[in-house]
Amino acid sequence: MRRLKRPANLAALTAFRQEAALPAQVRILGLDPGSLVTGYAVIETRAGQVSYLASGTIRAQGDSLTERLQDIFNGVDRLTGEYRPEEVAVERIFMHRNADSALKLGQARGAALCATFALRPRVFEYAPREVKQAVVGSGAAEKQQVQSMVKRLLKLTGPLSADAADALAIALCHAHSRRLYALTASALLPAGPHR
Repeated sequence: MRRLKRPANLAALTAFRQEAALPAQVRILGLDPGSLVTGYAVIETRAGQVSYLASGTIRAQGDSLTERLQDIFNGVDRLTGEYRPEEVAVERIFMHRNADSALKLGQARGAALCATFALRPRVFEYAPREVKQAVVGSGAAEKQQVQSMVKRLLKLTGPLSADAADALAIALCHAHSRRLYALTASALLPAGPHR
């Protein structure tokens, strides 16, 4: 595993990373972390088309939070080993009314993301309203509406758990946002030499 380099100074830390345009074909891992149940989804985009590969849940079994975090880490590590995603999309944490719940959610999110770092994927995060807006067309959509639209967009039949549907929605939000991200990134890159 490669070691992360420490930035030389604050300017280096905050500088815009000049990266090549996002690839047209990419495998995306969508994660909806929770301290008990973590939803996951794997989709692939190719030439603007989205294909479903897998989805499900990782159920943490331990009695303590530490044991559950280990289950989340191991489950996501197995997924990354099997599907080898180039990009990871995860829901941004929002402050719950209960600070303890927010802290546990943050730790579950951290365990899930750390399990992907061996592959060095590009990681993107989206606010819950942003995900709902991208998939349903309304940032105030209910869970059942998200679930129904995910099934329709990916032409899925059969049951789909709420956690897996949320992870699919996060992955779809990212798939739809990639084109805008690529356009924005290319607009921010300095122009090449003029001839």
